[in-house]
Amino acid sequence: MPFPYPPLEELLSSARVVVLPMRVKFRGILERETLLLRGPLGWGEFGAFPEYGDAEASRWLVAAIEAGWHGFPEPLRTSIPVNATVPAITADRVPEILDRFGRVDAVKVKVAERGQTLDDDAARVAAVRAALPGAAIRVDANGGWDVPTAVVALTRLDGVGLEYAEQPVPDIEGLAEVRRRLRAAGVPVLIAADESVRKEGDPLKVARAGAADLLVVKVAPLGGVRRALELVAESGMPAVVSSALDTSVGIRAGLALAAALPELPYACGLGTVSLLSADVIGTPLVADDGAITLRDAVADEGLLEQYAAPAERRDWWLARLGRAYAHLPARV
Repeated sequence: MPFPYPPLEELLSSARVVVLPMRVKFRGILERETLLLRGPLGWGEFGAFPEYGDAEASRWLVAAIEAGWHGFPEPLRTSIPVNATVPAITADRVPEILDRFGRVDAVKVKVAERGQTLDDDAARVAAVRAALPGAAIRVDANGGWDVPTAVVALTRLDGVGLEYAEQPVPDIEGLAEVRRRLRAAGVPVLIAADESVRKEGDPLKVARAGAADLLVVKVAPLGGVRRALELVAESGMPAVVSSALDTSVGIRAGLALAAALPELPYACGLGTVSLLSADVIGTPLVADDGAITLRDAVADEGLLEQYAAPAERRDWWLARLGRAYAHLPARV
């Protein structure tokens, strides 16, 4: 990496923009907009969230180009274990959400939602534990706490047993301090870094600072499968592969990463297609008996037409594609 890029005109001519309805609010949205690209080797997804700047979005574009024009590394496995994802819903809705994932051995629960309390989080986590007594439970705060709040919250939430806590505070120094305080208090919650990996100019800073026990890696924000593999290898840390609320096309790239990692110690966060009410392929990449089988994701023309974005949103995404293209790393 980087690798040769196709001309911008080729990307624009292949681009399809869709708006997919969601079953529940996630990241504050009820519709997922994304742009799909068709290359000679398959489909890629450019779905950087609208609030991201063009330079950051360019890494998502690199990942889409890799998928469609360069393909993926050879897989080491063809069955990828995945977790269910429970958004920041009320506890009474937890069984309804879990039912959509089928049998799972791990669940990620969103916590620290703005406008909610620790009591809300505790009730949601307890409802997951009641529904799945033997499952591994991990929580994701998306950097929503400060250090003292994170320590109090994780000490309480660990009452049901937590596998790890993902990005409890926003910054690397804070992660290191939360990890230190939990260990000093005898609270055995592992710390996983997500935003502190994908949003840092130097993603390996987390490893050098001793700020986490494991990394959460997402193909699109890191600039593709090959770049993510390099990052994990350089860090020397265990990794969890996760998604960014992708369609099955984006999930296919996440599966390629999970399939190529030398070790896969944790269930992956690649089950988020179940949060969408619609997808772009006829048979979505969703878990069956706690795992997704590796297969290609070919967008369906009928579904692309059915969920095509309005003209003004399509134009917005095409313009953004051009701006992100201008920020791509130097070609080789």
